[in-house]
Amino acid sequence: MSEGFEEQSGEQITQRSASNLALSFIALEKPRRRAMATLYAFCREVDDVADEDASPLESRRLALQDWREDVQKACEGGSPTKSLVCELQPVIEKYGLQFEHFNELIVGLESDLEQDRIETFEDLDLYCYRVASAVGLLSVEVFGYCDPACQQYMVELGKSLQYTNILRDIGNDAERGRIYLPQEAMEKYGVDPRSILSGKYSTAFHNLAAEMSVRARCHYQRTAELLPEGDRRSMVAGECMAAVYWRILRVMEKSRFRAVLDPVPFKLSKFTKLSILFGVWTRSFLGSSAPNYGRD
Repeated sequence: MSEGFEEQSGEQITQRSASNLALSFIALEKPRRRAMATLYAFCREVDDVADEDASPLESRRLALQDWREDVQKACEGGSPTKSLVCELQPVIEKYGLQFEHFNELIVGLESDLEQDRIETFEDLDLYCYRVASAVGLLSVEVFGYCDPACQQYMVELGKSLQYTNILRDIGNDAERGRIYLPQEAMEKYGVDPRSILSGKYSTAFHNLAAEMSVRARCHYQRTAELLPEGDRRSMVAGECMAAVYWRILRVMEKSRFRAVLDPVPFKLSKFTKLSILFGVWTRSFLGSSAPNYGRD
């Protein structure tokens, strides 16, 4: 993260990101939307620290530790020093956000500094839990819920989104020497990591990507099954996220995963995203229990 960004407000950082996730916050009432913008900004900033390839590894490691210590102060009622964490502290207090989830996120990002490969699907699931599901467990408190099952819903949602991100960003990650496809799966399909780093498409690569897609689909299906009926409206922002990323997954599948090797990640148009969100809101407020994702 550059120093010039540190003094921006949470809403400014969120607007700057133009993220699919941030767009879904429109579905929230204003106080929760502002709180989510601040929480998202924190997550965005620490992620940027880990991704700043121009900065030495040790500098990034120290910077992440600095963010960890500051948000821990905020969670424990202390006096944080970073302006964004000071902005986040009232959100932490109001919604009861737990340091353990912030810490899981930072541990996940630290793992990116230590390794650029993932060995097994079990390792990948843990990574997805840390960098995505932990954020979901923070977000669900801001969304508000009655049924504690919403927590597991957000764990599965986080994994659904992260699996989709990993597929979409294969080419972009390869540009930085990173591969998030498990080594055990590459060996299973006979995919040489060097072919991914060079952006080479093959039948073997398609089969590997297809297995990742099947696993993502399983997470989407479990997400839909876990959503408690009584919290359907309070989880509308989560449902929006799921529907947008499901569409991205479907587009990748239909292209047979050719575009995912492009260094520039595929994006939906803003019109398409707004159309998807409108569909989710309509179903939610009409009381429909049918999700906008997880099925063809």
